[in-house]
Order: sequence, then structure tokens, then C-alpha cells
Amino acid sequence: MRAVVCKKFGTPDDLVVEDLPDLTAGAGEVKIAMRAAGVNFADNVMVQGKYQVQPEVPFTPGSEMAGEIMEVGEGVDGLAVGDHVFAGAGHGAFAEQVVVKADKVFKVPSSMDYATAATFVVAYGTSHHGLTEIAKLQKDEFLLVNGAAGGVGLTAVECGKVIGAKVIALASSPEKLEVCKSKGADYLIDYTKEDVRARVKKITGGKGANVVYDPVGGKAFDDALRSTAVQARVMVIGFAGGGVPQIPANYLLVKNLTVLGYYWGAYHQLDPKSIARSNAQLFQWLGEGKIKPHVSMRFPLEETKDALNALLQRKSTGKVVVTNDV
Repeated sequence: MRAVVCKKFGTPDDLVVEDLPDLTAGAGEVKIAMRAAGVNFADNVMVQGKYQVQPEVPFTPGSEMAGEIMEVGEGVDGLAVGDHVFAGAGHGAFAEQVVVKADKVFKVPSSMDYATAATFVVAYGTSHHGLTEIAKLQKDEFLLVNGAAGGVGLTAVECGKVIGAKVIALASSPEKLEVCKSKGADYLIDYTKEDVRARVKKITGGKGANVVYDPVGGKAFDDALRSTAVQARVMVIGFAGGGVPQIPANYLLVKNLTVLGYYWGAYHQLDPKSIARSNAQLFQWLGEGKIKPHVSMRFPLEETKDALNALLQRKSTGKVVVTNDV
């Protein structure tokens, strides 16, 4: 099989594509023919050797994918060869074959295209579970989304809108903000040209945002923190902007703020029932047409490094996908 391999920690340009031995499903596992794999910021962090759950080199990156089951291991019930599925792989998804534990595999309708299936669970799961189970976002609250045109940011815009919040989207260009508007954002801020704090104050009638969803970090986080309402909840999702912010504790005290560090993957062990509730709601919303994944760029498996670079260089909106067409 063909697979992308990280032989040393570095940049996407250090990745190579090689022929590797075919995989075999062990007990409790399934083997899947990858047809599409979602590209995430975490994949780049893993290639750099900086991820919180870091595999040793050499390894194949890629944390989510969709395809058909090729082989079912001993002890696996409810899944069969030929099923169309999504799988959370942790790593290993940028390959023609992927072996994952069966409890990380979800059946998807055969009518759902692979690119949609491959980009759905992690991005939407992060936003929906985080906003509903962790931040407890309520109808009519103001939700401020940093990096709102990105892979998880855009899903936060959609989920916030379905929940009934008033969504303030921050992005770096008119084109990206138009994408946010198409997904339901009520207010648009170009943070490269506008005073974020002043705009949020005006939008909220001087009160500030009730919930901040921040996958960016750096100055974007600092601006958002200073744009909050009293008793706001601030979600730390990631640091796509490269800078890890330092939070002044006195500011938290004065406004009675709650800062929530949030890593979606951990809740599969911490609170699997909440993940199940979230996934069920998301699949219902998808079936009802309330949410729809936005894929802006597709790359063949051989060009995975270009897909990862496109994400790093912020050339995309929504999701980037690596495909393996046969």
C-alpha cells in the first residue's frame, strides 16, 4: 500500500510517500480502504513533534478518514466488509489502508460522499460537544469565534447558529468572512483591519461576548479575552496562530471569567456518553440539513504535503481533504 511517512520531525516538506506492507486487522480492529482523509491543524503539530499525544517516528500522520471496510478482526460486532464508514484514526489516515479500533468507527450512509464523511466527526464534534457540553452555550447569547473560516471555526459558526446564539465571526479577509456569512454568522469582523474590542462592544450593546471559541491563540486570544462579558466562558481550542497566550489572572477575577481548556479527543475516555449524545445530535442535524460540511480544497494522497502546507499558510476555508480515488 502507499502511505505518507514522517521519518523525522519537521515540516510537511519532510514527508515522503512510500510503499509499505499491507495491513492486517487484529482482534477488535477493522481494516479500511481510505477514500478521503480530513486534514487538521493537529496533523501539522504532530509532524513537528509537538502534539500532546505524540507517536514515535516513523509514523503516518492523518487523524480522520472515510472509506470502506476491507477486513473485520475477531470480536468485532456490527461492522462488516463493504460498510461505508468514518474512522477517528489518531494517526495513520494518510494511507491507502488504515487499521483502527472498532469503537472508533462509525457507519455513514452510502449516499454521503467520502469527503463529507471524512471531515465531519472531528471538526463538528469539537464544536458541538465543546459548545453544548462544556461551555453550555445558550440561545440568544453572543458567541465570538476566532478563526471562524477555518476547519473547526466554521463548524462553531454553524453549531452556534443552530443552537440559537448570536454569532460574531472573526476572519482575516472579506472572502473568508463571506464564507462565514453563508454559514449563518450574524456579525462579521475583519480582525486585520478593525478594532475587535470596539466592534464587539458595539455589537453587544457594551456587554461583550458570553462565549469565546478560540482555536487561534496569540493576539487573537488576547483581543477576544478583552471582548468578554461578565461571567463569560472562554474556550481554548488550539493555537493555529502559533502563539500560546499568557492569561492575566486579575482580568479573570474582575470579570468572573471561566477559561476552559478543551481537547475533544480526551472525552472519549473522560465522558464517552457525552460524546455519544453529541454525535447523535450532529447526525440528526446533518440529516435535517441544518449543517453541511464545507470542503474548499482537495489533494491526492501523493500531494499530502501540499494539503498540510495549504492549511499552515491559511489558504483554505472550512476543510482540506486528501483523497485516494480508485
